[in-house]
Parts: sequence; C-alpha cells; structure tokens
Amino acid sequence: MLDRCLRPLEMCFGGGGDDETLLWDTDLKPHASGNYSIAVVQANSSLEDQAQVFTSPSATFVGVYDGHGGPQASRFITNHLFSFVRKYTAEEGGLSEEGIKKAFESTEEEFLRFVKQSWIARPQMASVGSCCLLGAISKNVLYVANLGDSRAVLGREALEGEVNCGGVVAERLSTDHNVGVEEVRKEVEALHPDDAHIVVCIRGVWRIKGIIQVSRSIGDAYLKKPNFDTNPLFQQIVYPVYLKRPVMTAEPSIVTRKLKANDLFLIFASDGLWENLTDEEVVQIISKSPRIGIAKRLVTVALEEVAKKREMKYDDLKKVEKGLRRHFHDDITVIVLYLDHSKKSINGSSRHKGDYDCINTPIDIFSQTADYVHL
Repeated sequence: MLDRCLRPLEMCFGGGGDDETLLWDTDLKPHASGNYSIAVVQANSSLEDQAQVFTSPSATFVGVYDGHGGPQASRFITNHLFSFVRKYTAEEGGLSEEGIKKAFESTEEEFLRFVKQSWIARPQMASVGSCCLLGAISKNVLYVANLGDSRAVLGREALEGEVNCGGVVAERLSTDHNVGVEEVRKEVEALHPDDAHIVVCIRGVWRIKGIIQVSRSIGDAYLKKPNFDTNPLFQQIVYPVYLKRPVMTAEPSIVTRKLKANDLFLIFASDGLWENLTDEEVVQIISKSPRIGIAKRLVTVALEEVAKKREMKYDDLKKVEKGLRRHFHDDITVIVLYLDHSKKSINGSSRHKGDYDCINTPIDIFSQTADYVHL
C-alpha cells in the first residue's frame, strides 16, 4: 500500500518557519540509486504545483505537475498517474514507453470525464489544466515523459573531447512544449494552416489563441473540446474561442536513456525554476554545493534572482503573501535526484544491508515501497 502524505505541506516537510512560511523542503532521502531532495515555494493563492516521489528497492518514480487555472488538474494527476503507470507496467510485464504513454492517455481521459461530470456546477473546471513531467528509473534505464514546460535536466561528467572536459555539463532530457520556442510555434501553426491567428504575440509573449503558452497538457478541456464554447454559462467565465478542432493535445514526448557511469544527478522542476535559472546554472550550483538541502538551495537562488530583477531585497520578497506573490514569480517545485553508481554514497555512508537485494528482480516494481512523498 502506498503511504500517501495527504496532510498540509507544513506537516509533510520541514521548513515553513517564521521567515519562510511559503517554502517547504526535505533535505535528503534515499532512493534505489542514491539520494533525493525536494523543495517547493508557493506563489499562487492555492498551490498549483504538485509533486511526487515513489521509491522501492528496484525503481524510482518522480512526478512534477505544474497546474494553471487552479490546482484541481495537478491534484488529480497526483492521485491517478502513478496508479495508471502501475497498471500498465503490470500488464506489459515491465516499464515501457508504451505503458507510460497509456498512463498519460488514461489520466487525461479520466480528468476530462471528471470535468464533464462537474463543470455545470463548476464551469471553471473546463479551463483548468496542468503540465505533467514524469521521470522513472528501472533496471538502470531512465524514462522521461513530458507535457508542457516543466523540465528534466541531467548533470553529467563531461566526456573527453567536450569543451568542459573534466567538469560537469547540463543535458536537457525533456522537450519544452511552449510556443515561446520557435520550433513549437511552427509545429502548432503547421497543425492549423487555416487559422492565421492560432498563435499570437501579446505584450511580448507568444500564446495559443492569445490564451495559453503551452501546447500540451492534461486538462484545458475548453481548448480541446469544441462543445464548451457554445455554452452560455461557460462564456460568462472564459472568452469563447469557437474551435474548429482541438488546439492542444495530451501527447507526451518520451525519452529513454540507459544510465551511464558519468551520469551524476537529475533535476526535475516546474517552469517557475527555469524562468529564473538556466540549465547550466542549475547544474553548476548542484555540482558545487553540498547535497543536504540542495533543492531548497536552488529555490532560494531562483528567488534571489526574482528579487534582483524587481530591484528589491530578498528578505522583502519573502514577506509578500501568497496570491500577491504571483505578481513576482510562479510556484516553484524542484526535485534533485542523485545517481550513485556504487553502493556507497558520496557522503561515505553505506546504505542499509538489503536495500539493493531486489534490484531488477521484482515483477511488480511497486511492490516494496521505501518512501512516498505527496505535496
């Protein structure tokens, strides 16, 4: 049985003290291949970011869900995606790209069914959505699946012949489905050749139909299902788009990679982090910092960048209340996953005897839960 932490964030994590009431973190916890650290800072009135880490002796799963329009979609994904991954992993006898794709499809279908059942009483549900980033490690193979602009980045030792040989380099593993990226913009335009205004630039920001920046998500039903536009009740809440066809999809991009000895750590984070720090900056911070509290360190550096851009002191930024804080930055979620390729951690402490006895052997990779964190 999964040990779900369904309590308020303050009770799930350390942190959230008097000086940082909107920031929670966990310093360092074990997973099958090393240690991991989580931190989250809230900016919205309701925390729209959600995240999960599931560990067993044979596998590690990470989820980062960056909601928009409300927290309902990201919370729904938290309660359903891993269950579907487990289902299709069991059916196919192991983790696979096809099983992950099916898990995303089923999560989308279930959420749209939920919206259909509830939206008459709660019309805003049709405009709620979430980016969805999933990372999974099983049998020394890494899977990264993504919808939206949360991002997974690998920190690895530079190979001989690379510019930064001997140092640590950043390798992006996920695709940003954001129309601010020219390639993504052209992809959306190619799918809608009869709509000259499918992507428009408003105040320097590219958006689909002038509404949303990401082209793929879970939810956002009114941008996928034309019937919502014709309902007068919904038109009172959202400006109608009058779709000819869906302008967003829930088709994830999936990358599979065999982990190598020079792969050092992974970063899974919502767009709130990447708005303020580059892939390279994040990787360098991790490579030069102690492991303990590393996720909180990244969040803190990102917030310091926010304060610098707004020409204010970091201590003053921390005093801004949730809701108002959204004018300065988005919710930020960071998970750092260290990859130790021996049974000794970098800290020099041995893991408990038996932690690795079942690696690559259980048929059900979810059968032995070591830890589960749910924001």
